[in-house]
Amino acid sequence: MSKAPSKAPSKAPPAPPSLQELRKEIDAIDEQVHRLLMARGDIIDRLIQVKQTQEVGSAFRPAREAGMMRQLVQRHRGILPLDTIESIWRVIISTFTYVQAPFAVHADVSVGEPAMRDSARFHFGFVVPYVGHFSAQAAVEAVAKSKGDLALVSAISSRTPWWLALETDGAPKIIARLPFLERADHPAALPVFVISRVADDAMVTEVQMWSVRVAGWNADIARALAPLAEIVAVPDTAFDGAALLVSDAGTGFDKIKTALIKAGASVRSSALVGSHATRYTVPPNGAARS
Repeated sequence: MSKAPSKAPSKAPPAPPSLQELRKEIDAIDEQVHRLLMARGDIIDRLIQVKQTQEVGSAFRPAREAGMMRQLVQRHRGILPLDTIESIWRVIISTFTYVQAPFAVHADVSVGEPAMRDSARFHFGFVVPYVGHFSAQAAVEAVAKSKGDLALVSAISSRTPWWLALETDGAPKIIARLPFLERADHPAALPVFVISRVADDAMVTEVQMWSVRVAGWNADIARALAPLAEIVAVPDTAFDGAALLVSDAGTGFDKIKTALIKAGASVRSSALVGSHATRYTVPPNGAARS
């Protein structure tokens, strides 16, 4: 009877790295991150020299930012919360933009000072100056008088039709809606519109914003439009009706206008007052979807 071959002695599993070794790895990564940020700053310095900061309006590029944010969401993985990545990225972009062309954030604090301040700090950090105003209209007026400042106003309610000031050529426009990532427990969950002047080719037009004045506005008309568009409505005494801020996310404004008339409203005027990117919604399992 043949003898069974003897088994080679099993190798002991490798010892896990020590805390000291892991901390050294973390320190090395931290140094790389810092060096990369400084390298980014060097490129921004060269960019300033190329552009000579001759652009009209804000240095923000909403279309480019939306694309970069989507790439960020799509490649993110691991235990680091997506909110942290969003905030870090926003602060980096805002700070480097501020270095290129200084600007301030004018915020309507009538909707709640703590919530609005949280939104401003989450998205723009502490380097960018923050100026509070007691109405959306005052915040928008401050931006209209500036070259490249931003205004933050509530995206879901209003006491006055502040968007009427955005109707004329050359006026600031709605360029973004924050937060870009929507989820129930977002740390800066206040829905806000960002208003500023940016170049036409820098705008992202996935959701168009319309200022509409109507006569005969009532609850039945509001319910009829609810499936078609998000609407902020305030009384408009000039027409004994309402001033509407309508978010068209692909329905088509002609269709919305037809629905208004069919429901019994008379459309007195309409004007495009800006646009913004489609937001990402993050479900409870954490996977973002647009």
